[in-house]
Amino acid sequence: MRWPKRLGSYRRVLLPVVILGFVSLAIVSLPLFDTESPKPLKLHVDPAHQQRVHEYVQSVLQRECRPGNARRSLLDRLPASGHVTQPFLGSDAPLPDDLFLFPPPFGFRGLRDKLEDTLRLLPRTEPPRPQQGPGACRRCVVMGNGGILRNMELGPLIDRFDTVIRLNSGPLGEFSGDVGNRTSIRVSYPEGTPRQWVDHDPQPLFVAVVYKAVDLSWLSAMINKHTVGLWDRLFFWQKVPDRIPLEPQRFRLLNLQLIRETAMGLLQYPPPQSRLWGFDPNVPTLGMSALSLASLLCDEVSLAGFGYNLSQQGAPLHYYDRLPMAAMLKQKMHNVDRERELLRELVKGGAISDLTGGLHCSVCSG
Repeated sequence: MRWPKRLGSYRRVLLPVVILGFVSLAIVSLPLFDTESPKPLKLHVDPAHQQRVHEYVQSVLQRECRPGNARRSLLDRLPASGHVTQPFLGSDAPLPDDLFLFPPPFGFRGLRDKLEDTLRLLPRTEPPRPQQGPGACRRCVVMGNGGILRNMELGPLIDRFDTVIRLNSGPLGEFSGDVGNRTSIRVSYPEGTPRQWVDHDPQPLFVAVVYKAVDLSWLSAMINKHTVGLWDRLFFWQKVPDRIPLEPQRFRLLNLQLIRETAMGLLQYPPPQSRLWGFDPNVPTLGMSALSLASLLCDEVSLAGFGYNLSQQGAPLHYYDRLPMAAMLKQKMHNVDRERELLRELVKGGAISDLTGGLHCSVCSG
């Protein structure tokens, strides 16, 4: 169909306006957490409680490490076949058909060419972690960003874990006394990634999580040290970093089959349904997905800074800002009650450890 000259002019003017309107509607469905909030208020921590937490973390570090414990415990809750074995996608990774059954974040439907272009920039697929010999059992800690970490002074103990996995822009610096100085792996999506890089370990990994198609474009730009295009920027709901100061071999792309396994297997959510805008509340939080990732990388997995207690709406949501817990009520993507229930079951069953007591009460009282 040919547009009349005048209508063609209108189309050129109106199309960007319409697109921006749609993007704005989509943003309403996302949790808008300000990553540059003022410094946090002081929070009093009972010294006796702090001591109990420290003693518990020390006991976790000192007890016998059980090879394969975390993954084996998760597999007990999953169907007998079809388990994910590859945490990341690499340049030589075979791409199974079921990787394209669903759109992000459950798969790469409609994005095969774009995915293959991105994979050419990434390292070769790492083989599954070999069977560990005596003394080689690895302990992971997945660091949530919960306010429960504030003033707990766990930093030196956190740094003793073999692998420290951090989420999104969770900062170190002035908070390192509470959360440690080390970062083995930082897991994030574009809007959650630190705008100023804060990890100074010699060889940290950045694991990119794709929630929408444009996230692949952003990852390619970060690896190539290119500027993100103006058109792509329209589809981010918050300002994203222009640069990540890591060499290409330090980037990884999370296998989205792992998010699908977490959602439909562990959390037992139904398959995602097509919607015009927004999401069903069946997308796992990044922390939940990082737990599944950790189970493939380490033998014993601990969590710190986890546990959204929505009954305490005035409590601090994060350890690094002033947001109250009530801010979680605005988000529409995640079923935090279902996640909390599952994590409690995993802690009680010995599959994982909860270092800060946001999920269980082993450190809540004497």
